[in-house]
Amino acid sequence: MDFLINVLIVLAILILLFIGMVAPRMLNRANRKPFLNRHYAHRGLFDNNSEAPENSLAAFKKAVDAGYGIELDVQLSKDDKLVVFHDATLKRMCGVDGKVWEYTLEELKEFRLLNSNEQIPTFDEFLEVVDGKVPFILEFKLDRAQTVVCQLANERLKNYNGIYCIESFHPLALLWYRKNRPDVLRGQLCEEFFRNDNYKGKPLFMILPYLPFNFLTRPDFIAYNHEHASNISRRLCKALGGLSVAYTIKSTEEYEKAKDKFELFIFDSCIL
Repeated sequence: MDFLINVLIVLAILILLFIGMVAPRMLNRANRKPFLNRHYAHRGLFDNNSEAPENSLAAFKKAVDAGYGIELDVQLSKDDKLVVFHDATLKRMCGVDGKVWEYTLEELKEFRLLNSNEQIPTFDEFLEVVDGKVPFILEFKLDRAQTVVCQLANERLKNYNGIYCIESFHPLALLWYRKNRPDVLRGQLCEEFFRNDNYKGKPLFMILPYLPFNFLTRPDFIAYNHEHASNISRRLCKALGGLSVAYTIKSTEEYEKAKDKFELFIFDSCIL
């Protein structure tokens, strides 16, 4: 009997530790109301076979005109300018070799996005288009694990008269915001990486899907791959009051399956 009691005590302690590890921000939560009751156009309202490809000013204008919120990606050029671009490399979107941070802003502006006449936008150009008309979700790309991109974006946003929040796959971005801008809603991006052959056999990516760094970053929301909605850590965060965001919905059928499991939706390839 004593052995059983001891086992139950140990199990209870482990459960409490797990809850404490993955819990979202519980106290002094940032205001989430302005972000509710709206869908978010992934990289703008884009069509990569048109003159409004992803993360282009044309795609952002279309999203604003349609009244959608926007999700976008920001990273740094070689000369530390904030540019709006998703991939680490330029090959897919611009047809050239090299990484974004290997080119200056002036050099990046020479490229065109896919078959359009659109250039890689600066973050300032994006803000001029949005101009506070719709909320946006700013994803930080920390491929080099440097938070200077957070610092520079924060400087630019200090005088921005609009609604925004931040998210990242990299916990360092959330940690920077927890320390320096606790008033800004912050979100952890995640998925079950072990389902992807590119990550198999890599211990860190076996652990990351269970949100082990939440105890350091205390995110306000979890933006999770909607196909992996059953993940226990994601569901626990939602149960503890964390905002639950689905990415990336690509059809009305996917939306119907996900709408009871999430509260906010990032979409592309369809109209919600």
